[in-house]
Formats: sequence, C-alpha cells, structure tokens
Amino acid sequence: MARVKGGVTSNKRRKNILAMTKGYRHGRKSKKRMAREAIFHAGKYAFAHRKDKKNDFRRLWNVRINAGLDTLAIVGENGKELSYSKLIGAMHKKGVLVNRKMLAELAEKKPAVFERIVKQVA
Repeated sequence: MARVKGGVTSNKRRKNILAMTKGYRHGRKSKKRMAREAIFHAGKYAFAHRKDKKNDFRRLWNVRINAGLDTLAIVGENGKELSYSKLIGAMHKKGVLVNRKMLAELAEKKPAVFERIVKQVA
C-alpha cells in the first residue's frame, strides 16, 4: 500500500483554525495550539452568554414595566400604588395574556394602551 503524507490535510486544518481566530491578539491568532484553546473558550462563553441575554432582557422589561406603572400612579386593591409584581399577579388572576416583552413595549411606546390594560387589571 502506498504511503500517504498528511501535509495537505494538516495545513488545511491549521488554516481553518487560524481563520476562526481572526482578530485575536498575540499567539492566539497565529499559533495553532493556542488558537484551538481560544476557539474552545470562545465557544463556551458564546453559549453561556446567549443564555444570559434572555435573562438580561427579562430584567430590562421588568424595569420598563415598573417605570410605566410609576408614571401612571394607579392605586391597586390594597390602597397602595401598583408595582410590577402586583400587576403581574393581578394579570394572572384576571387571565390577561400579555407577555412582559409586549407590556414593556406598550409602556414605552404606547402609554395610553398600557394604561388601559393596567386599569382593566387593577
């Protein structure tokens, strides 16, 4: 059987790895072993941060909804101003199916519609 040399395959593999690390600093962009480690770490961070992004947006929506409630200053059932948590609880009890993302959009861009939803729930 003829001998097969692996130079072409090795060079291709190395070229592909180094192409993925374009823009990295120092040896991580030019040395295969360092570049491979950098890619693995980057992949782990990318996966984790895609998950974190969902949490970050949910927090942002909560803040926007609460800010919208502060501008309305509507008094709830117990005589206190309506807060975010009280609003969400009341919405679940009344069966109003508007998610947090849409509520935040309404609070920011269409306060009149947001106010109608809050008054319907409160």
